[in-house]
Amino acid sequence: MDIFNIFTLLGGLAFFLYGMTVMSSGLEKVAGGKMEQLLREMTSNPVKSLVLGMGITVIVQSSSAVTVMLVGLVNSGIMNLTQAIGVIMGSNVGTTVTAWILSLSGIESDNFFVQLLKPESFSPLLALAGVIMMMASRKNKTKNVGTILIGFAVLMFGMELMKNAMSPLADMPEFTHILTAFSNPLLGIIIGTVVTAVIQSSAASVGILQALSLTGSISYGMAFPIIMGQNIGTCISAVLSAIGVNTNARRVAAVHIAFNVLGTIIFMAAYQIITSIWDIPLFKESINPFGIAVLHSIFNITTTVMLFPFTKFLEKIAMVTVKDDKEEEQEVIIDERLLLSPSFAIGECTRLTAEMAKVVEYNFLNSTKMLKSFHQRSAEHIAENEIKIDTYEDKLGSFLLKLAGRQLSDEDSNRITQLLLTIGDYERIGDHASYILKIAETMHEKKQKFSPEAIEELKVIVHAVSELFRMTLEVFTTDNTVLAQEVEPLEQVIKKNIRKVKNRHIKRLKDGLCSVDVSFMFSDLMNDLRRIAAHCSNIATCTVQIKDSTMEKHEYSQRAKSLENTDFTNKYENYKSIYSVSK
Repeated sequence: MDIFNIFTLLGGLAFFLYGMTVMSSGLEKVAGGKMEQLLREMTSNPVKSLVLGMGITVIVQSSSAVTVMLVGLVNSGIMNLTQAIGVIMGSNVGTTVTAWILSLSGIESDNFFVQLLKPESFSPLLALAGVIMMMASRKNKTKNVGTILIGFAVLMFGMELMKNAMSPLADMPEFTHILTAFSNPLLGIIIGTVVTAVIQSSAASVGILQALSLTGSISYGMAFPIIMGQNIGTCISAVLSAIGVNTNARRVAAVHIAFNVLGTIIFMAAYQIITSIWDIPLFKESINPFGIAVLHSIFNITTTVMLFPFTKFLEKIAMVTVKDDKEEEQEVIIDERLLLSPSFAIGECTRLTAEMAKVVEYNFLNSTKMLKSFHQRSAEHIAENEIKIDTYEDKLGSFLLKLAGRQLSDEDSNRITQLLLTIGDYERIGDHASYILKIAETMHEKKQKFSPEAIEELKVIVHAVSELFRMTLEVFTTDNTVLAQEVEPLEQVIKKNIRKVKNRHIKRLKDGLCSVDVSFMFSDLMNDLRRIAAHCSNIATCTVQIKDSTMEKHEYSQRAKSLENTDFTNKYENYKSIYSVSK
């Protein structure tokens, strides 16, 4: 083995890691936001969390990526530590799939159909199919499937390069001498841990071991401790991602380490006892890629089965290892580690935007109530919520802009656009709720009141805007485009009612039924309510546009208000009768 074999080995590792990254990205895009929905439904108990961890790891083909994502979720408060433990265990089982795929490289047969199972036989065809799908198709989902095929082909090409680079080792006496050191299980664990920690990929580490096994120099007894060390080494990603996060998030990394270390201790103890009592010939036999996949699965699945009933024990280990921080920890709205999983991150941004909308709704409803009866404590709560709304807008906006710079599907890109526009509209509604609170506060301080006629008109318009906000929030959270058709007619009724009410108020001012100061405040109040209604319309229209990206906002508004649109007319007349300001 010369320097050029080393170059080939390093190049093969680079191709392997790049192919894994490309394939994982494609798999995640095909899965879309379904992972976020699965998380909501499947973390309610440990068994569901276990299944979820297995599923997501199979999708993204990286247990390290899943663990890093878990750190971000716990740091954001989206998941708790108990839920994360089940996902971690499932992730360790899901990662065994990669070893089985890589084991296909060890197939040896003269049969044509058996040879077709070898990756080097079918990978070129997959690469060709992937390129054709990416170049010929206009559908984004088809292109993503093409990306998966190309990523897999590049990954297997890297595996083949590593195998060819290591093949000369079989004839080197020096290499055989070095391997005698691997007969020490502790050294094997250390080697597996260090190599995996350096390249930060257990899949690549297993791939290297499988390629090395093709030289015929690695025995079952040598490989098993290395595989155990690889599972410990993969924890490095979680450890690095836990830097600068809250206590519970750091405990996720602690659980991941404890799980793999305990599994290694149990298996090493059993291995030492068995080998000291019995002389098992299998441990001295040469292992192949298939055997490595078997050992990898045995270790991960058995460790999960053994430790699954003791999730509370693992949680206690994490609690003892990572002490509570005495200093108050800053609340994290969304953790940037979720940028590693764009589709999942978009789902979380959608959920957080809905949370933001609930805070905005509270402020709007309670600020209008303050016009009737002012309470200082409620005013302070509204002011605190306004700071929270601004924080939501700032953090989510910044996160979404960073997310927009990633490689995204058309669907995800459109969703980001919708979210950026929507959080802007909700933030502006929150501002108008604050303006309404200031009007209520000023009137309370000056002991001013609206006229009885103005109060009755105000009640009708506030009720109409409240109903409009409720509908808009439901449209956003459920993507209900049918309900979205109700928003535009009601918004038009509110707009015309406000114009009518303002004209009446001018007349009352001329007749001396109200003061100039009160008149200005009433006019400002009507402007705030009109703008809130307009922002609600923007949110609903944006939801419709996501379903039909070819439609412009003004086009939708014109089409909705068209004289030929009898549905709009009927809804308009219905809302006009319900929210009437006529005497």
